[in-house]
Amino acid sequence: MARDLGTWLQQLGQRVITSEDSEQERLNKTLAIFACGLMGFAAMLWLAIYWAMGIKFSATVPLTYLAVSAGSLVYYLWNRNFVLFRFIQTSLFLFVPFIMQWSIGSYVSSSGVMLWALLAPVGVMIFQGPRESMPWFFAYIVMTAVSGFFDYYLGEGMSQGVNMQTIAVFFALNFAAMSTIVYLLISYFVRQRDKLQANLDKQHKLLMAEQEKSERLLLNILPGPIAERLKIDQSTIADGFADVTVMFADIINFTRLSEEMPPKFMVTLLNEVFSHFDQLAEKHGLEKIKTIGDAYMVAGGLDVHHLREAHRAAAPDYSMAICELALDMRDYMSTLSGARKSRLQIHVGIGTGPVVAGVIGMKKFIYDLWGDTVNIASRVTSEAGAGTILVDATTYRRVRDDFQFEGPQTLNVKGKGEIAAYRLIGRIAQSAAVGNA
Repeated sequence: MARDLGTWLQQLGQRVITSEDSEQERLNKTLAIFACGLMGFAAMLWLAIYWAMGIKFSATVPLTYLAVSAGSLVYYLWNRNFVLFRFIQTSLFLFVPFIMQWSIGSYVSSSGVMLWALLAPVGVMIFQGPRESMPWFFAYIVMTAVSGFFDYYLGEGMSQGVNMQTIAVFFALNFAAMSTIVYLLISYFVRQRDKLQANLDKQHKLLMAEQEKSERLLLNILPGPIAERLKIDQSTIADGFADVTVMFADIINFTRLSEEMPPKFMVTLLNEVFSHFDQLAEKHGLEKIKTIGDAYMVAGGLDVHHLREAHRAAAPDYSMAICELALDMRDYMSTLSGARKSRLQIHVGIGTGPVVAGVIGMKKFIYDLWGDTVNIASRVTSEAGAGTILVDATTYRRVRDDFQFEGPQTLNVKGKGEIAAYRLIGRIAQSAAVGNA
């Protein structure tokens, strides 16, 4: 029996509130049903009191209200026309208290029962908003004025046998009951609003967290300034730079190694190496461009603020920063132990000059560089031996006072002919310290 009753109540609730309703619509419907129930309970109480006191004519007013209110609720459950149900209930809230007062007599003899009509504009303000409540409040003022006209010009009115002591009790009942219903409605509304706000705040925090993840992901794909430009303007991003230093670090014999090692081990090892390269690039304030299989591409000079403030004094020149990075990468590879040390080696090539940079693609887009400088850096890399760092002549002239080099050696670059390349040995200060020791 209890299970059947629970099932019936659940089905009834699904008739009142559907899955398509928004949170605001759910709140409005719940408040309307709640207010309908409170007013129905008050009408039954007044009906019992009037009937016990023998005020038969006035007792028909709450009885009629109960019948119409129950009928509108049944009709709403049948066709789910909430707008019509809300209009009928609001009209009952507004007109029934005045009809009740007129059936009893004056303001005094009815104990100010018309105060109940204030629920109509208050309810509309809660359910729909201040603007929608204005016509209902205006109607309430008009009905109040009409009642005042009746009291003033039509004499004392009919007391219906209600003495002053009873009138005083009814005044207390009317004000207490009306105040209680208004308080309960507003209290329920505020609690539900707070729940909605808390849920909204939670969703906002989740949205901000997802946005932060998206921002980090975008910054992992694109340089910071480019990411900001892409968020503001979706048009093609293409820039020309007169002077950029580009570096490629390539793992030697990677294809053969990938065939000999288990895939999971190879990917894990490659991720470990390139993740450390990422840290070194960030340390020197340089911009990682991309990884191409087993090759790692870095550039300096793409932005005037490419170096962090902490590194400006130590390495104000991005060409120097690239050379520092190349040496750190070479040193790191030499620290790998066991099978990793003997089987995983890199060679590095560096070139300096003009490049074209931009974002290409709509899906899985990347920020890439093009031009002779990129081709030279790539070609120099392929000519470098294991553990060797080769730089072009432009880079060499720029940093030769701070680093030790060997060479030059002549390379034949497709489309450029013969070019000079120099082998980067180490830092001059470091080499001098080793020699003195």
